[in-house]
Amino acid sequence: MTKPHVLQMGALPDWDEAPLRAAYELHRYFEAADKASYLAEVGPHVRAVATRGDLGAPADLIKACPALELVSVYGVGYDAVDLEACRARGIAVTNTPDVLTEDCADLALGMWLALSRGIVAAEAWARSGDWAAKGGFPLRHRASGKRAGVLGLGRIGMAVARRLEGFGMDIAYTARKPRAGAEKWHYIADPAELAARSDVVFVTLSATPETRHIVNAQVLEALGPEGMLVNISRAQNIDEAALLEALETRRIRGAALDVFEGEPAFDPRFTTLSNALLQPHHASGTYETRRAMGQLMRDNLAAHFTGQPLLTPVSL
Repeated sequence: MTKPHVLQMGALPDWDEAPLRAAYELHRYFEAADKASYLAEVGPHVRAVATRGDLGAPADLIKACPALELVSVYGVGYDAVDLEACRARGIAVTNTPDVLTEDCADLALGMWLALSRGIVAAEAWARSGDWAAKGGFPLRHRASGKRAGVLGLGRIGMAVARRLEGFGMDIAYTARKPRAGAEKWHYIADPAELAARSDVVFVTLSATPETRHIVNAQVLEALGPEGMLVNISRAQNIDEAALLEALETRRIRGAALDVFEGEPAFDPRFTTLSNALLQPHHASGTYETRRAMGQLMRDNLAAHFTGQPLLTPVSL
């Protein structure tokens, strides 16, 4: 029996690579030196693309695969997939929601606590000998019992809000409309109004053309000099130029960021800021979650090629 041809956009863990190679004629796009020539050779045979959220599937690649039926994304974000091109051709798209929700929410709160209490700098203070030489670490602000805003109350936003309840936070959220199950939290439609009533804003919404730079200079001004920002969504949801200016001029207290424009080669201005906590886009970076993500990606591929309903289709 002929194996379906699958184009693999990027490296995956060994526990996903081996079963993919066993089940499919796998074409490793990311290893090709001349990608255009490689696509011209293998593209006509490709029936599915196995990709990551950061790599997606652009329009030119989709065009080079005339037999393409499915784009299966390893990750919850699919903003790097050209959905319009998929829609026009009837190409299905799947992602891996739910399985990474809890780890992403865990990291969001960890980043918030680390930023609020200066945990990274305090560790360096103790390790370097400054504690013995200079005395106690400078005072920081309390984290618990404050006002929190959750910008985007999807799966991850809900998980963040539930965790914040344990810290006695006064919680508000922004979404397209009030969410069922969120009646105990305050609904605020406008992001600037959410920021104005928050001590910390967690950015957890999906990235779409409508949400690009939803956190802009106006929102940061509303957050104010005592406010903090935590982003575990997508970099394009924040106007980085406005954020850098707000951090450099102390118009907000600080920001904790897991995602950046142009990552991993992000703007070096961030590295000079003592009020920025930087993470290498690893909110889903646990063995448990990465294994579950890979399994769900492979399950969607298998369902498609055996004529079964897709497990987690993206609505086009």
